Amino acid sequence: METHGVLVRNIRVLRGPNLFAYKPALQITLDIGPYEERPSNSFPGFVERITSWLPGLARDECSIGRPGGFIERLNRGTYLAHISEHICLELQNLMGFKVGYGRARGTGEPGVYNVVIAYKEEVPAVEAYKVGLRMTLAAMNNEPFDVKGEIERLQDLADEYNYGPSTLSIVEAARARRIPIVRLTPTANLVQLGYGKYQKRIQASETSNTSSIAVEMCQEKPLTNRMLRTVGVPVPEGRSVSSADEAWEVAQEIGKPVVLKPEAGNQGKGVSVNLVTETEVRAAFEIASSYQGDVLVEEYIQGQDFRLLIVNGRMVAAARRDPAQVTGDGQHTVRELVELVNADPRRRPGHSGTLSRIRLDAAVDLVLRQQNMTLESVPEAGMIVRLRHNSNLSTGGTAIDVTDEVHPQNARLAELAAQILALDIAGIDILCQDIRRPVQEQGGAIVEVNAAPGLRMHLHPAAGQPREVGKAIVDMLYPNNAPSRIPIIAVTGTNGKTTVTQLISHMYETAHWMVGRTSTEGTYIGKERILEGDCSGPKSAQAVLLHPSVEVAVLETARGGILREGLAFDWCSVGVVTNISPDHLGIGGINTLEQLAQVKQVVIESVSKDGAAVLNAEDSLVAEMAAATDARVIYFSLNPNNHIIQAHLADDNGWAVFLDKGMIVLAKGSDRVELIELDRLAFTAGGKINFQVQNALAATAAAWAAGLNPAMIGRALTTFKADVKMSPGRFNLMDVHGVEVILDYGHNEAALKALAGAINALDQRKTIHVLGLPGDRRDEDLKATIRSTLAFANEYILHDLLDTRGRERDEVPKLLRTVVEGTRPCDIMPSEHEAILAAWKRLKPGDRLVITADIVEDTLNSLEILSDRLGDDGACSISPDLEGFSPPTNVTYAMTSWSTSPGHWYSGGR
Repeated sequence: METHGVLVRNIRVLRGPNLFAYKPALQITLDIGPYEERPSNSFPGFVERITSWLPGLARDECSIGRPGGFIERLNRGTYLAHISEHICLELQNLMGFKVGYGRARGTGEPGVYNVVIAYKEEVPAVEAYKVGLRMTLAAMNNEPFDVKGEIERLQDLADEYNYGPSTLSIVEAARARRIPIVRLTPTANLVQLGYGKYQKRIQASETSNTSSIAVEMCQEKPLTNRMLRTVGVPVPEGRSVSSADEAWEVAQEIGKPVVLKPEAGNQGKGVSVNLVTETEVRAAFEIASSYQGDVLVEEYIQGQDFRLLIVNGRMVAAARRDPAQVTGDGQHTVRELVELVNADPRRRPGHSGTLSRIRLDAAVDLVLRQQNMTLESVPEAGMIVRLRHNSNLSTGGTAIDVTDEVHPQNARLAELAAQILALDIAGIDILCQDIRRPVQEQGGAIVEVNAAPGLRMHLHPAAGQPREVGKAIVDMLYPNNAPSRIPIIAVTGTNGKTTVTQLISHMYETAHWMVGRTSTEGTYIGKERILEGDCSGPKSAQAVLLHPSVEVAVLETARGGILREGLAFDWCSVGVVTNISPDHLGIGGINTLEQLAQVKQVVIESVSKDGAAVLNAEDSLVAEMAAATDARVIYFSLNPNNHIIQAHLADDNGWAVFLDKGMIVLAKGSDRVELIELDRLAFTAGGKINFQVQNALAATAAAWAAGLNPAMIGRALTTFKADVKMSPGRFNLMDVHGVEVILDYGHNEAALKALAGAINALDQRKTIHVLGLPGDRRDEDLKATIRSTLAFANEYILHDLLDTRGRERDEVPKLLRTVVEGTRPCDIMPSEHEAILAAWKRLKPGDRLVITADIVEDTLNSLEILSDRLGDDGACSISPDLEGFSPPTNVTYAMTSWSTSPGHWYSGGR
């Protein structure tokens, strides 16, 4: 979007806790161009124009902290980015979204700002920002702007996206109990409460507990009446008809006056009452028959219209409903009086407002004829003109709370009706003269049983006390503080995230929990991979949280997803930060390690107060994150004498996990528990592979913090394997026809330094490194990364990745070659699989091949095809048919038993 030289470069929708706020927010990258040097007070008449267009700005406090503060800033002089933030907030509030958080900060590029604005619904918020920016620029440049039309359009858009009153009351009650909320459809009212196995769903006042059979029965009104009449509940006499002639015949049989309504209707649609003449009955039949199904003719019950709300078998609210009506003034027609009533800002189309607008239709014409009037009649002053007989709010009616006036027998009668139809939530409509007296004594009756009843009348009565009916529904779904959340363990950092995630998942699986896991290798529910590819972002995390079988979520949480969308959850039980090292710097405005740490810290800031933050005591940037949380902090370290751990444990409430004398130790204050000997952890090679030991400590701390039995943690540590089946691409060591092959996914300097340390802990042998690095790193970072491999590599075969990430083909391999050229042999091949083949030609039994994998599964496919085509005698010579072999991509292959030599820890295919 560009106007007046101002460009909106990008709008990000941050749906969860993020770098800027703990709430959903828009992040707009705004280039204000020529307005960089033009403060608000340099535009004659601007402040007067914008405040006349949006009078509510006078209440805006801004940073001054008092009403009118923002106007003071405008008069003193402030800039477009800051102004656009406040205008968007005001427009959202006019749309019915109560938001107040915003900020505008420079990006470091002249004239370019990050504008961050809280929102409730993303589509209306984005449109509000665009409208607000155009409005601001029009006011600055003294241009015409259709303020009223644009605000009405925004309000109509908001009506599409706003929760309905019923849904909103339940959502707000759930939030008050810290129950997770997931909106499943952007414009409808289908909402998930809770995560994983504790999830429930609502749609308005219908819940996942609502029986579909009960709903069907309520829609069949003759069946409803028959069932209620059978158990002694008073209901009106009536019969279904299929023609106007039949309707008049039944009306005469029952005795006039009568009521006609659709047999399967709701919300008072198509209902006509107090019908006496044949003309009225026939007209009412035409109205009712325009809806689905037959028409029901019932005896007319005299009295007032009451709605009793039953939740979980108990009456929780009651209201008297009055039909839509207008009061004459002797000057305006009925039609004009309706227009005046509908001008009330509380009245909105449909169910989006506190009240609904009155609709003029054939049903209104019929009611007016009964009063010898038409829409063009001018009622005398003070005359009450009824527009409908039914009192539904959806047709413009109003309600008065009478909860405290309901006679106990009437409450029990309504509760019985809901029980007979097996409804968890029911709206029982009663017609009687006085709700304070038993219905049977006054000839009243239950005239309707409604599934998914509207809650508006109880939440926003025109008179009387509002009732917390949403809370009653939430208490039914989650009684006695029943759990709504599964444990969420979020793992972030630069390196080790995937392995730590796998380890924690394995610990819970060992304890027989159903684990939902996301990582760079996919999304898993138990052992089943449901999504492939890099799944370390918020969308994959949502897939886990929405799954009804999941008992614990273990989520790898990468920087990219945090920057793009924020976190997938509102808060987590345990947050883990493994380490911070240079990776992806220069991307997305993250240029320093300190800025990268701030991104990762979002996970720690989102840990629940009764949760735990697991932090690496050996990394100062990570250890300092303890100041960003009120949760318990658990440090981990290879060194029991680490000064941070020692200081932390000096407090009896301090927790830590560390390595001491070959044992993993759990510590609380001065208490120590020796969990397991490091020699028993095969994936650490008896402790030789330091980064795997660190991964084990981080995972142990996380599972311990989440409350998992330490015995299960120890058991899992002894059964975890860093092989291609359990942990593909994470230091997989295998034997392929006498050649030791090491496969690892790490692509940054710190990861390859750790890889070098692990390889050098093994026996010395000739080593060829097949290496490709991502093109979205800075040149200096790419060079530093290959330098870290000089400690173990004797030769290099370099290649491009499938995705060059904005670089020219071979640009990265040529850059890497400048670092090693002249020190050891180095060739460039077009692809990874051709690089593997070229390396194999130079290997003999006893040598080592190290592959830094691009797409792990494709790399394993290449190795399997290579292994299958080599001779049975294990010779490493290349047969002619291997020349130019092309392994398939994205193919899952069967488990293969590759040759295993004594002393090799892991082997096997996938």
